[in-house]
Amino acid sequence: MQEVELKFQVPPTQRSAVDAAVAGPAGRALPTRRVRLQAAYVDTPGRALAAAGLALRVRREGTRWVQTLKGAARDGMTRLEHNVPVPGRAGAAPEADPARHAGTAIGEQLLALLAGLPDEPLQVNYRTDILRRTRVLRGAHGSVELAFDDGHILAGADRVRVCELEIELHTGAPTAVLDAARRWVPRHGLWLDIRSKAERGERLSRGESVAPALRASPVMLDHGMDTAQALRVLLRQCTQHALGNVGPIADGSGTPEHVHQLRVGLRRLRTALRLFDGLTPLPPCADAAAALFGQLGATRDLDVLNAGFAAELSAALAAAGVDGTVPMPEASTAADPGVLLREAPTQMLWLDLLAAGLDGPPAVDEGQPTASPLRTQLARRLKRWHRRAAADALRFAELDDTQRHALRKRIKRLRYALEFCAALFASRRVRRYLKPLRALQERLGALNDVAVAMQVFHARRDSDGRAWFALGWLAARRERLLAESGPDLDAFAHAPAFWRER
Repeated sequence: MQEVELKFQVPPTQRSAVDAAVAGPAGRALPTRRVRLQAAYVDTPGRALAAAGLALRVRREGTRWVQTLKGAARDGMTRLEHNVPVPGRAGAAPEADPARHAGTAIGEQLLALLAGLPDEPLQVNYRTDILRRTRVLRGAHGSVELAFDDGHILAGADRVRVCELEIELHTGAPTAVLDAARRWVPRHGLWLDIRSKAERGERLSRGESVAPALRASPVMLDHGMDTAQALRVLLRQCTQHALGNVGPIADGSGTPEHVHQLRVGLRRLRTALRLFDGLTPLPPCADAAAALFGQLGATRDLDVLNAGFAAELSAALAAAGVDGTVPMPEASTAADPGVLLREAPTQMLWLDLLAAGLDGPPAVDEGQPTASPLRTQLARRLKRWHRRAAADALRFAELDDTQRHALRKRIKRLRYALEFCAALFASRRVRRYLKPLRALQERLGALNDVAVAMQVFHARRDSDGRAWFALGWLAARRERLLAESGPDLDAFAHAPAFWRER
């Protein structure tokens, strides 16, 4: 079966309020339930299940035992799940048996995985001990179950707090989950976190403070898709990419790479919307995505300065006999990304994107021609984007910093769009085109980093003499990068066309 749910972190100050809200008024027609859930999660010594996106647990739910197998989320809302009641006594947990899931799609996936690892027995890696209060709510599109979880994930002597609200579809359409979330999020300051307890427990059992930043996964559009179907596929993938980096940033454990990958996810999302603008109706979230992307930009620029220039510039200052401390901008000039991601407008953006990615009604076949209309429409748009970028590449020496930055954004947009559509075109031609495109993107990225740094130090030139040295050092680097960019610009401008018919 498929489990459709969203998970939200509850701020500590809202714990009692959320618990009381889930409990609801006394004497209500649909009473709440509160039960203790104690689970043991198992995996192989090599963590094969976690690597495959699977989680296998045996959980005591009050007085009964249930074994559950879950699969990775497809779109931030939907997971594969299979539950099996198992006999057991209150004081002794039954052992996990993968065969209990035989005959189901996810169970066969698990059994096939374990069949290839005969020498890796299952072992308990972490546990959970949760007090759960549940309540069913009815709405216009169906009913949902609210589950407020309060407790801990435990691995050896280590533990991490759990305080979250799950909203799971009970009956009806997935939009019922989103409807409920739109009411509960602003009321209690909740924030969306797609990390499961299994993911958090796995990290805890490894002794890791934070999971690596999530990168984009490949997207494969199909010739048989119409434009609406194709856009939904891209929205789901881009939203999943972005949300996969939100949790660590929002809880304060994230790294600059998490912020970078979140911005990449948002940029890819905006590219998808621009690629299909005019080809199919767009969800009304482009402005909100652009605003969030821009607000995260100051943080990203500060990270680039610290990571990209601080060490080299400090060494250059010291070599010149100047104090080697680099005059960097104050961190307070950038918005706190964790606070930004927990705010209600950002939460509404995620909910709107998840709604936009939900499958719509099947397309009506009206005898469309064999040649893919999707490929034809996208090829026309990509060809136009290439021509404009190629024209600016050929006159690059005439462009100012603002125009060069605009070209860099068009190059990024073109690259992401082509990666989205690659399966629709001849693979050899796509590879030949992507090579100079990626090289130019790297070159323009380096130039943009220098331009950002020069803006920062230019603002400090009257208050810190070292800023003048930094500006001279950066100007020399910019001239060198400009001199070296000619071959990359020419190679892209004359890249062989990939959009021709096969």
